[in-house]
Amino acid sequence: MLFDSLIDHFTSRSSEFEKKRPADIETNMSKSLGSSESTLAHNTEKPEQPWKPTRTELGIMITLAICSLVVALDATILVPVLPTVAVGLHGTTSEAFWTGTSYLLSHAVLQPLIATLSDIFGRRALLTPSILFFAIGSLICALSHNFPTMLTGRVVQGIGGAGIIILSQLLYADLVPLRLRPKYFTLVLGAWALGSVLGPLIGGLLVEKASWRWCFYLNLPICGLALPMAIFFLSHLNDSMPHTSLATKLKSIDYIGLTLFIASLTSLLIAISDAGISHPWLSWQTIVPLVLGGVGIILALTYEMQLATHPFLPKSIFTSSSSIASYFAAMLQGLTLYMALYYASFYFSATHFFRPIRTGLSVFPATTLMLPGSAVVSALITRTGHFRWAIWAGFTISTVSCGTFILWDENTSTPVWAACECFFGLGMGMLLSSLNFAIQASVNPEDAGRAAGMYAFARSVGMTVGVAVGGAVFQNVMRGRLEGLGVPRADEIAKGAEGFIGRLEGMDGTGEEGVLRGEIMEGYVVGFRGVWICMMGLCGVGLVVSLLIRRASLDKVLQSRFTVRREEK
Repeated sequence: MLFDSLIDHFTSRSSEFEKKRPADIETNMSKSLGSSESTLAHNTEKPEQPWKPTRTELGIMITLAICSLVVALDATILVPVLPTVAVGLHGTTSEAFWTGTSYLLSHAVLQPLIATLSDIFGRRALLTPSILFFAIGSLICALSHNFPTMLTGRVVQGIGGAGIIILSQLLYADLVPLRLRPKYFTLVLGAWALGSVLGPLIGGLLVEKASWRWCFYLNLPICGLALPMAIFFLSHLNDSMPHTSLATKLKSIDYIGLTLFIASLTSLLIAISDAGISHPWLSWQTIVPLVLGGVGIILALTYEMQLATHPFLPKSIFTSSSSIASYFAAMLQGLTLYMALYYASFYFSATHFFRPIRTGLSVFPATTLMLPGSAVVSALITRTGHFRWAIWAGFTISTVSCGTFILWDENTSTPVWAACECFFGLGMGMLLSSLNFAIQASVNPEDAGRAAGMYAFARSVGMTVGVAVGGAVFQNVMRGRLEGLGVPRADEIAKGAEGFIGRLEGMDGTGEEGVLRGEIMEGYVVGFRGVWICMMGLCGVGLVVSLLIRRASLDKVLQSRFTVRREEK
């Protein structure tokens, strides 16, 4: 009864729709792959019974929601405190930048590997180590006294976060019929949105009232709650391939494809992330890894599609233009969202001189609206079975709202920027739900898990690129404006823009110093305006690409060999 009340609280029951739709849609018609065989067996549950999660299945969903909460909290809690971390560890602005980027890099590139290993060794064999990695990485970060230690901890955290995110997608695809998946995935989306809402605010509170180290200590009790829950609930999962030897499992790993893909993607993302920070965009240190990474990814994809015996990227999830368009749109959504989170906070620090707590509150309107946006869209998708309207509306609202950001300057009032953020958060929330299930609907039922994993991977790559692209755009536009105004050391100011905020705030507003202060402030505003224009363009591209997404039915048979024993019912 406790679990039933929880799901009633977090999701809509959609009772009228459940009475109208055919029994074969509601029924758990899941099929299980028998042991190491590829044959499918029908679930023997009575067809007239509507699908409802067992207590174990609901326990798994709540566990995944708690895991998603800690990952989202960690991803956003550092946004307002990176300058403080740089000072505390006696580092540079560039090193502070890599505190966020190192996490995003490992978080993105390892998702395909973890998804592949979970197919071979089982979901629970990967989820519990992922939670442990995240907790250990958090502890390393909390105890660090220099940036090499901090970056090591962030990479370890990224490994754990990659496992949590990708396995959440896979387990939902394993357990919940596609038509009802939007309804129940609201638990994870809600937890993720809650973490995104609270992260900047809690980060600001901790850095002002305690220490930035508590931003990492905070993860430990949440991981301590999630770990035993994962062990208990996933023990009921029909997992892995019990009749297959370890040697056979190891032989089924696509070592060549995974190594080539991960190495190439790492090279590409490091080049993009580092360009304009440590090395100029046109330097050989940027161009060489960029070219090697791009060529390597093309070779890896060619190998996967043509030569691999056990491809980790099955050809079947890329066969339609609709699925490819959905993956690209998901990448653009992640890219735009993280550009907004990072550079909106930076904007308020630089132009309004907000302290960390107020900076955390400044992104509250956007992050708060993501939760109801995604929840309402999820309920409507479950009820109607249609998702394209939400994708088109989400990109349209996001494009228009990014356009309103262009009007921001150092004098923009709170009601104006708060209203702009509300519309942006609403658009992003709509895209969170609709793109995820559009991707799963566009492939065969047996490929839904892999497609969901690819959605998470595409968004993670977008998040990583978004922070780097935003930095490159901001620095170049700001430097150009400062040079046009004749400000001395324009390049130095643009590269160290975050660290320069304190000096700017302390400058006299009168005389020559006041003129210089006004010119530098104009440089900041114009630099941010470049970021907002870039975001608006990316959302516009997303809208155009989304027109290629075709209609697909959500009423599909659930097929997975990772199932929970149903004797509870």
